[in-house]
Amino acid sequence: MSEKQMSREQRRKAMEQQKKKGKKKKTSGGGWFKRIILAILIVGVIGLVFGIGLFTYYASSAPELDEELLRDPISPTFLAADGETEIPYMTGEDREYVNYEDIPKLMEDAILATEDNRFYEHPGIDIIRLGGAVIANVTDGFGSEGASTITQQVIKNSFLKNEKTIKRKAQEAYLAYQLEQEYTKEEIFEMYFNKILMSGNTYGFGTASENFFGKHVSELELHEAAMLAGMPQSPNGYNPFNNPERAEERRNVVLRLMEQHGKITTEEKEAAQAIPVTETLLPEEQRPAPPSGEYTAFMEMVENEIEALDEDISLDEGLTIYTTLEPNVQKAVNETMASNIFFNDEVESALTVVDTETGAIRAVGAAREYSGDVRRNYATARDRQIGSTIKPLIDYGPAIEYLNWSTGKTLVDEPYSYEDGDQEVRNFDNDYLGEMTMREALYRSRNVPAVKTLNEVGPENAKEFTQKLGLNFGNIFESAAIGSPDENINTVEMAGAFAAFGNDGIFTKPHTVTKIVFRDGTTEQVVAPESVPAMKDSTAYMVTDMLRDVVDPNIAGASGKAAAISGLDIAGKTGTTNFTPEEFDKYGHDSSSAPDIWFAGYSPEYSISVWSGYPSREGAMDTASNERLLSQQIFKDVMSKISSSEAGRFQQPESVVEATIEVGTEPLQLASDFTPSDQKSTELFVRGTVPEKVSEEFVQEDLDAPGGLNASVDGSNVDLTWTYGDVEDVQFEVAVEADGNRSVLTTTDDKSYTYEALEEGRAYTFSVTAVKGDQRSDPASVIVEVTPPEEPEEPEETPPADEEEPPEDEAPPEDEAPPEDDAPPEGEGNGEGEGNGGNEGNGEGEGNGGNEGNGEGEGEGDGETPPADGGDGEGDGETPPEDGSGDGENSNGEANGASVPPADGNGNNGNGNNGNGNNGNGNGNGNNEDEDSEE
Repeated sequence: MSEKQMSREQRRKAMEQQKKKGKKKKTSGGGWFKRIILAILIVGVIGLVFGIGLFTYYASSAPELDEELLRDPISPTFLAADGETEIPYMTGEDREYVNYEDIPKLMEDAILATEDNRFYEHPGIDIIRLGGAVIANVTDGFGSEGASTITQQVIKNSFLKNEKTIKRKAQEAYLAYQLEQEYTKEEIFEMYFNKILMSGNTYGFGTASENFFGKHVSELELHEAAMLAGMPQSPNGYNPFNNPERAEERRNVVLRLMEQHGKITTEEKEAAQAIPVTETLLPEEQRPAPPSGEYTAFMEMVENEIEALDEDISLDEGLTIYTTLEPNVQKAVNETMASNIFFNDEVESALTVVDTETGAIRAVGAAREYSGDVRRNYATARDRQIGSTIKPLIDYGPAIEYLNWSTGKTLVDEPYSYEDGDQEVRNFDNDYLGEMTMREALYRSRNVPAVKTLNEVGPENAKEFTQKLGLNFGNIFESAAIGSPDENINTVEMAGAFAAFGNDGIFTKPHTVTKIVFRDGTTEQVVAPESVPAMKDSTAYMVTDMLRDVVDPNIAGASGKAAAISGLDIAGKTGTTNFTPEEFDKYGHDSSSAPDIWFAGYSPEYSISVWSGYPSREGAMDTASNERLLSQQIFKDVMSKISSSEAGRFQQPESVVEATIEVGTEPLQLASDFTPSDQKSTELFVRGTVPEKVSEEFVQEDLDAPGGLNASVDGSNVDLTWTYGDVEDVQFEVAVEADGNRSVLTTTDDKSYTYEALEEGRAYTFSVTAVKGDQRSDPASVIVEVTPPEEPEEPEETPPADEEEPPEDEAPPEDEAPPEDDAPPEGEGNGEGEGNGGNEGNGEGEGNGGNEGNGEGEGEGDGETPPADGGDGEGDGETPPEDGSGDGENSNGEANGASVPPADGNGNNGNGNNGNGNNGNGNGNGNNEDEDSEE
């Protein structure tokens, strides 16, 4: 079936309907766009109305214009750290007022090109400049860039509080417009020209021209006018007397701006830039004396710090500045710098005193004499290397922080060369001490261990660690480990960095200003820097504990003993720099001389950094004399004066533990019970890193006793031989004991020994003990007894059977005599020994007690056969006689015998029982007038 075709009328109507639909779609889209534009316009109008209303509200509260305030600067007030004591500085103004008609066109062009090139075109507010500032503030944050015209600067410095708020900006714009309505452009420029702070207490360009060039402003040359025009941005920083290089750089910027704005030609710019800024400055002897006094150096640092804080803050705004100065501390510093502690008039010194906890600079010693026009602040100068004072900062501090080293870490002081070349690292004494702890390496200030440590730490870690302490050493090379960094630091920065070690690792940038109160007396701006963690508290304390040893007078080799203060807990580090070989040749210095002597030390209260040396390297400090101690002596003198009795001590944190290690172990091991005391050291560890292994270096192993000990007797000689296993470093102690007395004969590496003093009748006990160091084996022993030849025995004789023995306690009749045949020769015989008998013989003897003790006794009696043994006690002899007994030494006993035949003057052996020693044996010889008897 075919489709039904549309008529012409139907097609026309359909096309009209499609057109209407398209128009509706277009109308709908256009409606939304119009609505958005309308909404934006409405919001803009509302915002504009609101802004105008807010501006009007703020403007209504703006102060009235005051011509006196517009034309005259307002000097600041400085207060000491107590917030009450006023510091007498910059109390008067130095100003040469110049009327507008006397201001040369050259000077005006230089100022306008630098500060406000459209000054004569805007109504007080530069819309074009403001637009650029708005964009910068949107992208970088409110207050990031100012748009102040010269008119606005006059207003701000005369009336308004210094704060970056919409209210102040609104009031500033309103008053600037008002000022433009009431005063001519020339009058406003004259106000600015004479009011602006140029340096110190010098106000106005006219005064600056006289002070710096000795000429009226109308006589200035192009390069001179450009230099002055650039100074208001940083009056002290661009002072050509103190900072000629910075002043010249700033002058050249002004000259480029003058060329850019068509004030001068390129040729004129280049000609002016070619002139050194110092060429036409007043000679030193003609310069006006700058502000001076006991606080001068400190107050100059205050000025510089304020300038660096914010370019919108100016000291001519009637500010009240709260400083960190402690006048009593500054007085102590000044006294020391003026004392006879110095060994000649040429040597210089400088120091900075910082509060350990807050980083506040309490005093500065800029030089021995810091007054007049010709002066230099050595405390803030960065043209001297710092020597070994760098070691805690760049070597050992990072080693603890990043590598968890213990203070007992084993380091080896040995011949060593830099890894990046063949140059050898040398110690100050050209010697090497071998293995030592990190603690000892630091307090002895050894260079080789320091370089090795930096190589272990790595330059990136070292750089990160020092940057957290506010230090910039530039690129870190190996030579930096011992005090030759790429960039130098000054006493201010060093005192601040060391303070962090004494403050649990918390660092606060050294500063001289805490807050600024503006002209209204209520608005204030806190400017003291915030404290930040620079390292772990474990690192801070462990470094501090090692640096305590540097100043300990009881530690041999400690390098900072001269800085020690009795009763005060201090830590510190010495530093000495070197001349180059070329300088030794050029100046003829002795090999023991040095250009710089440093000491940095701190207590829980104060941190002090001291430099000593000569103004130029032509002078040299003699390190072989007490000259090398000057910085330590200055530190001690100042610290002793300013420290309180409540300074306290550095407290060990929970993150640090102690353990006794065996020196020289690597990795570290705990000391054993056998470790010698001189090899033990109690050291600090980061908690959780104490070693568990105990050293076995000195643990005593059981030594076997010598074996096969044999004694071969030959007359009075005895040859001892023995055997022993294969043990290194073993020796043998040979000893002998006789009659209860022991003596060591020798200690030998051999396994044999000959003794040549044997005596008959004595027993000898020989022992051999193996010895290795402190170890000893059980002894091997052998007994050697030398006996005398045997004598023939005499026949025993008994008394007649019918003869009655007298009672034991009775003596025989005196007139009873033995048979003639058995009678001894006439005479009296004396016998030595116990129990000696003879015809009317007396026996005396001493006996040596075997086992425990000695027994001695004396006996007398009429001899019978056998005679009674002499002993301690008393008794009458029978046959056989009884042993005498008794207690004690030197007891006397008597025994009488009535038996025949009598003894021929021979003393028989006797046993003394129960004497002082069991079984005392005695030998005795008897003799009579006719013959001797032999034993």
